Amino acid sequence: MNLFTKLQQRAAEGRPVRIGLIGAGKFGSMYLAQIPRTPGVHLVGIADLSPAAAQTNLARVGWEAQRTQAGSLDEALKTGATHVGEDWRALVRHPAIDVIVECTGNPIAAVDHCLEAFAQKKHVVNVTVEADAFCGPLLARKAADAGVVYSLAFGDQPALICDLVDWARTCGFPVVAAGRGHKWLPHFSESTPETVWGNYGLTPEQASRGGLNPKMFNSFLDGSKPSIESTAVSNATGLTVPSNGLLYPPASVEDIPFVTRPKSEGGVLERKGMVEVISSLEADGRKIPYDIRMGVWVTVEAETDYIKNCFEEYNAHTDPSGRYFTLYKRWHLIGLEVGVSVASVALRGEPTGVATGWNADVVATAKRDLAPGEMLDGEGGYTVWGKLLPAATSVAMGGLPLGLAHNVKVVRPVKKGQSLSWADVAIDTTTHAYRTRRAMEDLFAQPQRRAA
Repeated sequence: MNLFTKLQQRAAEGRPVRIGLIGAGKFGSMYLAQIPRTPGVHLVGIADLSPAAAQTNLARVGWEAQRTQAGSLDEALKTGATHVGEDWRALVRHPAIDVIVECTGNPIAAVDHCLEAFAQKKHVVNVTVEADAFCGPLLARKAADAGVVYSLAFGDQPALICDLVDWARTCGFPVVAAGRGHKWLPHFSESTPETVWGNYGLTPEQASRGGLNPKMFNSFLDGSKPSIESTAVSNATGLTVPSNGLLYPPASVEDIPFVTRPKSEGGVLERKGMVEVISSLEADGRKIPYDIRMGVWVTVEAETDYIKNCFEEYNAHTDPSGRYFTLYKRWHLIGLEVGVSVASVALRGEPTGVATGWNADVVATAKRDLAPGEMLDGEGGYTVWGKLLPAATSVAMGGLPLGLAHNVKVVRPVKKGQSLSWADVAIDTTTHAYRTRRAMEDLFAQPQRRAA
């Protein structure tokens, strides 16, 4: 509870936490908006494929022009300014940098950035959860071997869910379920960048004003991002996942403790201790009042009558039995909250969520019939969406992870709704991302095969 005090101390001592940011898009811009207001940190450099676009975003969020005029990283260190350039390797390899914030949203590139940061003994806050979803357990292992911290990004829902789960377990509560909210109807899995804004609830004008990427936002709408984020939560907390994909039970905040119970007790869960996503829409499309669409939640259980009575005495909203209680945070502020992760890894040496095992996976699944010769375009695109599955199921079927389904050629016919396997595509086997994923399978898959 004292991160801000520690940051103030670093500011007073003149030794701020030195940060390198890779990727200055929407998420990165939200973090940039907070840096001038945070003591004890110095953003030494930004690496972006388009430095001009990064400068535009800096101006958009209110940075003064003189703060980004450093001609080099060394000059930025001397003056307290920020260098903006294209060379991510120079940024990661600079000896003065303490923490790398990976914010590109490109899972293939993110793995390169993370591995190089570990090699250079840098902590990493990985905003690109798409990479964590397909090889996070091995990234975490490699970071630990290098003596640095690898972390999910606070402000993004997975880290906030991990925080709630940690709160519950630290208090002594068994976690029955945890997850996030989402606007969901089954046909959204077929959504494309052309249909996203109407279904998402924004006008094209609002999207343009915010500089929003339709493919990225479609990855939320079509279920890919909820699956990706649920995978990260499962692998970080040990909570299990549904056997055949997320169920998206509709519920208001008030109804979450009703639905997030085992089926045997009137809920939707296969068992206690699971990840799930709550829909903000009824099955017929009606909007649910007081929804959890933009928030996170955890449902815990009172194991004794005394604890159950405490719930009642303090007016905690529970299910009818009085045993299941849900704590929630109705909003998350995305990049505006990343500073918590940066401070935590740099000042405490603690991640705000990190994979501890391989429990879940996201498998690329066809949005329509796919023919040999077609190119997959990854999450949020026109060809595939991501289905959450137990890791054991993915291993048994040779599932193609969604994070590697970018610019990949289909070599066999795939029916709509069918999950793809390695054998269905011609994959580039030379990337660090592919090799890291395959190495993770070799390292972690034996217990998964037994589970299957």
